[in-house]
Amino acid sequence: MAPVAVKLIGKGPLRGYLLEEVLAWLLRSSGFEVLTADDDKDKEPWKVLKEDKNGLLVRGRGAWHQVDALGQFRYVPPFSLPVRLFVEAKYLTSTRVGLPTVRNGHGVIHDVNEGETTTLTAAGAGRPRTRYRYNYAIFSTSGFSKEAQDYALAHQISLIDLSAPDFAVLRNLVRIAADTIHAALEAAPAGERPKAHQLRAYLRGPLLDMYAEDGYLPDQFREPLDELAQALHSRSTLGLVLAFPAAPFVLGLASNDLYGFVNYAREHPTHAVRVRRLPQSASHPVWELRSAEHPDVYALRFSLPERVESWIIEQDEGMPSRTRYVKRSMLSTMTLYWMDGEHAQTFQLRYETGELRLAG
Repeated sequence: MAPVAVKLIGKGPLRGYLLEEVLAWLLRSSGFEVLTADDDKDKEPWKVLKEDKNGLLVRGRGAWHQVDALGQFRYVPPFSLPVRLFVEAKYLTSTRVGLPTVRNGHGVIHDVNEGETTTLTAAGAGRPRTRYRYNYAIFSTSGFSKEAQDYALAHQISLIDLSAPDFAVLRNLVRIAADTIHAALEAAPAGERPKAHQLRAYLRGPLLDMYAEDGYLPDQFREPLDELAQALHSRSTLGLVLAFPAAPFVLGLASNDLYGFVNYAREHPTHAVRVRRLPQSASHPVWELRSAEHPDVYALRFSLPERVESWIIEQDEGMPSRTRYVKRSMLSTMTLYWMDGEHAQTFQLRYETGELRLAG
């Protein structure tokens, strides 16, 4: 039987696929377990995860939804449901991610969080179906439109902007690997091209220690993926970690010496930080975190979509006192999780929100 011809993957989508696998690795290092269909041991009608030819699917109330990367936090917060995070990545060079992408994310999250808790029509009727609290994060290498930002903030969709100069190393690693693979795909006969899910499944082996049973790839496709995984594991030069303020968004922090921060935070798991807006020319503002007591030990940088930043630094005049209290309390602490083997270490960075308004 002749091999089935595989349609050539475009450079843009291929970059996005690889970026999503990199972000899955980032989830794991930030305290999340990357899920596959094998992690759901239930049978129908209680199963909430399954896999088809395009990848992982998550059950919603009205439909099954495809997810590129899904993480579950290792610890369940008290009086809460297990937390799961959808990750979507857009590797674009100029066009900002628009409202349709964010609206789609909200529709998915609304549906999966409204999933029925029992099934009344099957054998064992009334048995509770395990529930989870799903959240959604969209990563973009080109920023987000104002409409997308407004919608995301209203519906608590996290937008992580990777277009800042501090994320250039990450972007370049993904771009080089994707473009090398794309050139190999163009040179290969249509019937010998691996599919996107095969490339992703292979990368999860060296990157996440999740080796697929049928994970063979020819050298011209395997070697760029191995090099990408190796570069990511040398985190001291990449320096990327997720941070969770008590607010409706997630931050991606970049550093040229992440282990400098980690070593300091291990000795000072809760410490005060100074936050300032860097006076640099960029397409959007860049913020920097340093230890208040030892400012030369580390520097962590992050960027915020413009609308999210405006929400944070908005002046208090005319704002009800309760709203001021909520904003200040939400933004006073930032939590980071760092995996040390199977144990998640917790670091808390405390800062005064007034610094966010006055820095510059």
